[in-house]
Amino acid sequence: MLGRLRRLIEAPSPADVVGESPAARNLAVVALLFHAAALDGEIDSQEEQTIAQLVAKRFELSPTELETLLEDARAAEAESHQILRFTREIKEHCSHEERVAMIEMLWEVVFADGEEHAFEANLIRRVAGLLYVADQESGSARLRVRARLGLA
Repeated sequence: MLGRLRRLIEAPSPADVVGESPAARNLAVVALLFHAAALDGEIDSQEEQTIAQLVAKRFELSPTELETLLEDARAAEAESHQILRFTREIKEHCSHEERVAMIEMLWEVVFADGEEHAFEANLIRRVAGLLYVADQESGSARLRVRARLGLA
């Protein structure tokens, strides 16, 4: 407990880390995933598990690195009042293919609880626009996720 407190005091705020790639890029991606999960009012255990699995697979992190990134991203998302700084970081440091993959990850989080809420779909449309991912590409990513998850 004291170690965690010391780390919080001595380390920069997760929001301050944005701007140092690739750690900042990873933080921005995961913060957006948490933001999407929270839009329907709460982050349930299935959404948390989906985020952890997506992040572990995408960034090939050790369990300790994964836990740290998840904690930092959750804190950064809670401290932030807008998504622009996260999308800017992703746009500046990710290829077009990586940005499309990010949209696909967001769709996976949206469908983790088995439902697509209007607020979540609206978020993905805004994020796609900010990342210069065409609506058609975002729609294709949505369909790939639905097919992969066996949703009608």
